[in-house]
Amino acid sequence: MKITLILLFTAGIQYFASAQSPRPSDHVVLISIDGFRPNFYLEEKWPAPNLQTMAKEGARSLGVTGVFPSVTYPSHTTVITGFPPAKHGVYYNAPFEPTGQTGRWYWENELIQVPTLWHAVRKDGMTSASFLWPVSVNAPIDYNIPEFWSLENGGRIEPMRAMETPKGLMAEMELNVLGKLNEKTFNGDYLNREDRIGDMAGYVLETYKPNLITLHLIATDHFQHSEGRNGPMVSKAVAATDRAIGKIIEAAERAGILDKTTFIITGDHGFVNIHSALSPNVWLVKAGLMEDKPDRGNWKATFHSSGASAFLHLKDKNDQESAEKVKEILAELPDSIKKLFRVVDREELDKIGADPNAVLALAPIQGISISGSSNGAILKPAKGGTHGYFPEFDEIETGFIAWGAGIRENVEIQEMGLVDVASVIKYLLDLSIELPESTLYPGIKK
Repeated sequence: MKITLILLFTAGIQYFASAQSPRPSDHVVLISIDGFRPNFYLEEKWPAPNLQTMAKEGARSLGVTGVFPSVTYPSHTTVITGFPPAKHGVYYNAPFEPTGQTGRWYWENELIQVPTLWHAVRKDGMTSASFLWPVSVNAPIDYNIPEFWSLENGGRIEPMRAMETPKGLMAEMELNVLGKLNEKTFNGDYLNREDRIGDMAGYVLETYKPNLITLHLIATDHFQHSEGRNGPMVSKAVAATDRAIGKIIEAAERAGILDKTTFIITGDHGFVNIHSALSPNVWLVKAGLMEDKPDRGNWKATFHSSGASAFLHLKDKNDQESAEKVKEILAELPDSIKKLFRVVDREELDKIGADPNAVLALAPIQGISISGSSNGAILKPAKGGTHGYFPEFDEIETGFIAWGAGIRENVEIQEMGLVDVASVIKYLLDLSIELPESTLYPGIKK
């Protein structure tokens, strides 16, 4: 009897010890809002009550410096790894393809050249979930609906279903919370997509309680592209995004884990209104360095556009003659054109951690975007908004909010980098991953 009591007592102590997690948080929900601007939570005119409350009660940044180019896929990969593009290997949204762009994007997780937070979570014996996060096909995620689409018809539902983990996850969510998904009920042209992603994340959080959830909301990006920074649909998109976040907060509350959960809200870039587009490949066609063909024809040098910026690639990396010829073309442009952009040389590209394969890049001034077009006028009219700029001014910065378990109340961070988001999650989940380029600001720790 005495031995039995001792064993029961010991088991009770072990259970109590395991129940008391040494981690600051048991569940982290990492939400990326595409085109997320700090003023969405710093200015009350925006319809974002959840975001604004979380920002006031938790930690918030006045601005987050991104990567170059400041576009979606390199930025999201920086968030999930804590490294700049030069280290993680996702240099653009779409990889540069020497024989012509096929429309492929960086979809597969194996293209990332460093460990991710998903790898760290699995290595440390925890579980993860992800919904529409870039570069997540085949990632080590327990519950995963990756961002992926068909090159043939642009369809998304069946391609995502084909790449889901585990098989049947989407059907399970359709049955229990989503309703049947199709190209109309899950479509980036409409705000219902944000509702569906909020429902997905909320359902899995409440049902399976993973330690890390990552999700990607796109409506604010979509409508800023079409309408600019302050278009009427942008305000509605902010409201829809905020509503989706509210669904996940409620799911954590229903599951009884809200007090053990942390929400990290960040983004990939800000936005700039544009009025004109520059087409530098027209210069290269005229100089005989490439042809005006989809596969670039018999080419020696070409500009690969990524958002507002463009990166010079050589067919032969050792072809210094062609590289010098491009530099001469740029140097001899009239002042009326030269003032529209600056040349980012290899030394500066190395410093910011951009594509190591590019010879140089063109970073335009605000209002100017760079097109990949290789024919027509050098300067063409453009409208709406875009990103991709060199991250050196306020409008292109994104935002950051941390709220919940392990986060100190009412902390303002004047400036931080996108590489620093990963270290916050490492702290919250006590992950063993090494993040030498990501800084944890101790002032946000509770």
